[in-house]
Amino acid sequence: MTTMTDSSVREFKMPDVGEGLTEAEILKWYVQPGDTVTDGQVVCEVETAKAAVELPIPYDGVVRELHFPEGTTVDVGTSIIAVAVGDGAAAAAEPVQEAVAEAAAEEPKPEGRQPVLVGYGVSTSSTKRRPRKGAEGPAAAQAPSAAIQAELNGHGPAAPAAPAAPAAPAAPVTGDRPLAKPPVRKLAKDLGVDLATVIPSGPDGIITREDVHAAVAAPEPAQTAAPRSEPAAPAPSPSAPTSYDTARETRIPVKGVRKATAAAMVGSAFTAPHVTEFVTVDVTRTMKLVEELKQDKEYTGLRVNPLLLIAKALLVAIKRNPDINASWDEAAQEIVVKHYVNLGIAAATPRGLIVPNIKDAHAQTLPQLAGSLGELVSTAREGKTSPAAMQGGTVTITNVGVFGVDTGTPILNPGESAILAVGAIKLQPWVHKGKVKPRQVTTLALSFDHRLVDGELGSKVLADVAAVLEQPKRLISWA
Repeated sequence: MTTMTDSSVREFKMPDVGEGLTEAEILKWYVQPGDTVTDGQVVCEVETAKAAVELPIPYDGVVRELHFPEGTTVDVGTSIIAVAVGDGAAAAAEPVQEAVAEAAAEEPKPEGRQPVLVGYGVSTSSTKRRPRKGAEGPAAAQAPSAAIQAELNGHGPAAPAAPAAPAAPAAPVTGDRPLAKPPVRKLAKDLGVDLATVIPSGPDGIITREDVHAAVAAPEPAQTAAPRSEPAAPAPSPSAPTSYDTARETRIPVKGVRKATAAAMVGSAFTAPHVTEFVTVDVTRTMKLVEELKQDKEYTGLRVNPLLLIAKALLVAIKRNPDINASWDEAAQEIVVKHYVNLGIAAATPRGLIVPNIKDAHAQTLPQLAGSLGELVSTAREGKTSPAAMQGGTVTITNVGVFGVDTGTPILNPGESAILAVGAIKLQPWVHKGKVKPRQVTTLALSFDHRLVDGELGSKVLADVAAVLEQPKRLISWA
């Protein structure tokens, strides 16, 4: 059998798939130990604080080991997969093929090579645990645990004739190791579980992740220990989740996008002094314009809805009041006014709230903006928003009206100075030309950072957005 040297193994580290990210969660592995991979092949999907991303391997070879199981959060720069390359690829494949063939046998032979875990290779010798002196025969070699334990406790060797206490069913052992894949071994180590005590349920006696979790949840069996000269220290309890009634409660781990969103919102809420202003506006003319644009051939195939015109109204208001489009540089103690608008659109996804943005939205025509909005929404719904699409935003719109909510007090996206919340558009009684008539009405809420946006500036921006939505022809005269 070819011996594989360390120099033929390449370690693929968790990359920083987005600027400033420090960790990512492994959602799914697409390869297993023994699989052949090629340069550019996607080997896993990870979820960062901003999006789910597929990671391609940058070289050809054979997968030797997966260092972490699915669901593990890994720091950027940590090796997640080992791949044998060059001459080592053939060496890596050989023990895998041999292990698979040998594992198919009903019983391992007492001498010679034994079937082992895929990815760990096959021992070139039949080395076994050496029996303690005084023990004779296979039975003594296979059941030394009580004698060894007594000796370790300081009471000398146990009498060979003493029968061993009945043990709970344990995992089948190949050589000195129970059968388990590398991610399962890592999980057991993290949870403080001895794999030798785990009852396997996988094929050919392989221990699965579920077996490890079951071992954690199972009550500890009563044990009869030899007397000790000193009191035993309490055994550390495994890091198992607190038990609860699953019929009455559901617990969802806070990680990935949700974890990052929570941290960002807490940081924003307690860093930037928020001020929120409200205005209720008659948008009947805007709604009529939306229906007209839907019939326009120039907008065929494009997403045309009230959000499109609201976004354009905000861009016009920013053009008229450019100081609103800024950020606060705490380190330099400076206000940074942006001469471009990367318009963020808050989107609810199965993984949590994300805020991708339309780059240079200020320079787009209305049809171009419609196309950008449609692409942004579709990509977010499919869970394919890239980290780059969520970086560099300057102002944000959150449309809570789609849930039937009148309005809200939105929290600023970190690094931005303003966010506009749009409420539900409803038919309401409204005084129009001196008479009460049913009109399409909505409420807008603008939150802004009071360190750099005072009440006058914030009020002007909100009033301009309302004015455009009330009289959309101002899009022509103000743009």
